[in-house]
Amino acid sequence: MLLEILTPEKRIYSGEVYGVQLPGVEGLFEVLDKHAPLVSALGKGNVKVLRSANSNDRNFAITSGFVEVLNNKATVLVEGATELN
Repeated sequence: MLLEILTPEKRIYSGEVYGVQLPGVEGLFEVLDKHAPLVSALGKGNVKVLRSANSNDRNFAITSGFVEVLNNKATVLVEGATELN
């Protein structure tokens, strides 16, 4: 699935992934390839980008935002994000 992480200033991440872990306002949840359509609010926490098995995952700290999943594309809109090592 295609994942995009966007802030008002710039695109933080864009690429093909097999899943993403997100900090929902009610707790963590995961969106995998071919997930059903979804819109959800996000709270402060970490976004974990699940790339292929032979590739390292990437992590981003976010403040708050929303995620929309539609047609095998996840768009994460956040107020601010910082990549973690």
